[in-house]
Amino acid sequence: MKALEGVKILDMTHVQSGPTCTQLLAWFGADVIKVERPGVGDATRKQLVDVPGADSLYFTMLNHNKRSVTLNTKSDEGKAIFTKLIQHCDVMVENFAPGALDRMGFSWERIQEINPRMIYASVKGFGPGPYQDCKVYENVAQCAGGSASTTGFRDGLPLVTGAQIGDSGTGLHLALGIVTALFHREKSGKGQRVECAMQDSVLNLCRVKLRDQQRLKAGPLTEYSQYGEGVPFGDATPRAGNDSGGGQPGRILKCKGWETDPNAYTYFITQAAVWEKICDVIGKPEWKEDEKFATPKARLPHLNEIFDAIEAWTMTKTKFEVMDICNPLDIPVGPILSMREIAEEQSLRDTGTVVEVDHPERGPYLTVGNPIKLSDSPADVKRSPLLGEHTEEILAEIGLSADEIEIAKAGGAV
Repeated sequence: MKALEGVKILDMTHVQSGPTCTQLLAWFGADVIKVERPGVGDATRKQLVDVPGADSLYFTMLNHNKRSVTLNTKSDEGKAIFTKLIQHCDVMVENFAPGALDRMGFSWERIQEINPRMIYASVKGFGPGPYQDCKVYENVAQCAGGSASTTGFRDGLPLVTGAQIGDSGTGLHLALGIVTALFHREKSGKGQRVECAMQDSVLNLCRVKLRDQQRLKAGPLTEYSQYGEGVPFGDATPRAGNDSGGGQPGRILKCKGWETDPNAYTYFITQAAVWEKICDVIGKPEWKEDEKFATPKARLPHLNEIFDAIEAWTMTKTKFEVMDICNPLDIPVGPILSMREIAEEQSLRDTGTVVEVDHPERGPYLTVGNPIKLSDSPADVKRSPLLGEHTEEILAEIGLSADEIEIAKAGGAV
């Protein structure tokens, strides 16, 4: 049995943040009914198209395991059908612009009247405050949530990360909120609102940088490279390049082949517990007794010298040879894996982290699977729905007769 089997989700989301949330719920077995505009559908269906005539990878990789119903919610008949869907479902998820559903006549108060057990979940760009009505995208959320100001090198521009921490990160947070509200409803019998702002979600993922902001009051951040370089700290958490944020110094270092391979690098952490093993591996056994390097505190002003020596060694090895040598010694290292290497990694296929899905329009393609594994509730990945593929099926489930369905189709409501 799937963990969320029997839970019905009314999916009013589009693009990435909301669909990430509802796809995760669908992987766990919820029946996700994706509502789309007739003839148009989710905007991402036709964004970044690589196979003419087929839904884009952008859409397919965010909408697995769902059913699609087309519905014109601006028409009276469409609103009547939408009302039935609210009565039929346990959760409604939306990421419209602020006030969009209110203007359609479906405020939170109205939704509660229709279905008191309904959980109404929303993704917003910002919480209450000066920016609450502003439109937000992935990179805007990263910038407003503190990620960009703390990403990159000290003497360079702020940078956004390739990980979609604004959109997909918010979707993951919202999914947790929905499941929590469902659990609470088992005791209270009532639904509730669940809201998740993208700025808030990014900040939650940047909490160690907020930690460092407060530590600055007590003095310089000694694990940052700029401390060892004698560069003064300002009044805000600085960008720290590839320094480790956990107190154990770490950096990305070149490996054999870096001249031609942009991903021939490894991440190397000089964990205190294995410092003596590191000294032996890189051919610096004398550092074990040298007062400049013997203790973690003594090493902090000399991190550049230390990592230069480690890099001189890693450059003689491939990133995988570095792993083979260091892992048995418990020295924490990790290769910089390209997306091609990840796509070809068999172990990720074996665990369902990367899966191949067949699609009737585009054929087979790779996508991510559920990153959360439950021992008794498998999460199979099924292809995304075609636009309106399940319209008649869903309308029949909510009580429309065959004649009523034909009338709705003829009138443009679906």
